[in-house]
Amino acid sequence: MNRGRGENGLRWIADAYNVSFTFTLSEGLSPEELLRAVGAEERHILPLTRFAAYELLVRDEDDHLSDLDFLDWEDEAEVARLTSAGFLPAPPETIVRAGSVAGCAYALEEFGCHTGPYIAALSERGRAFVVHRNAKGFSRVDHGLHGKAVTSFEPGLSDLTDAVPAEEALGFVHDGPGAGDVAFLRFLEDELGIYLPYEETEAELPAAAITDTGRE
Repeated sequence: MNRGRGENGLRWIADAYNVSFTFTLSEGLSPEELLRAVGAEERHILPLTRFAAYELLVRDEDDHLSDLDFLDWEDEAEVARLTSAGFLPAPPETIVRAGSVAGCAYALEEFGCHTGPYIAALSERGRAFVVHRNAKGFSRVDHGLHGKAVTSFEPGLSDLTDAVPAEEALGFVHDGPGAGDVAFLRFLEDELGIYLPYEETEAELPAAAITDTGRE
């Protein structure tokens, strides 16, 4: 996979998260502030790798903790910490992991789209974007600015737009081949000059377990 700064600053997300993904970007927020903006409590934010988050999401509640490769199940303090934060014993509906890049906070979800309804709160200090693709291939982009939701649309389908059209709100038009979500990630690369290293997103990032939203 080519992840050069000019060629693939964000687009790789659609390949690396090839079943479903949500990518969130908020100007002026820290990772912890982003997580709090979408309902996480500070005391429940824990560092997790992508691999650990994935294991927690796909396990069955009845599975033994020894099945979790990332966890020493005999470490009672760590088990208690994960349990108190909502990652155990039942799998969360989704896990939101957040980091920082170029003056923005970003977040990644493997399956759900918890952050979308919070677009206004995520844009309190500037622009915010939520790019989501579900397991059926449906994609959606939400955009907020200075504390207000501006538009929500499916890239390439102008008739599936709520509020201001994407072309008017952002200058974004997708009328060519390829997936609309990839086209919008490319648009963000060009507009904001963002390069997000793949390796950074695989490592430990502040994470919150979400239990009040459904998987798609």
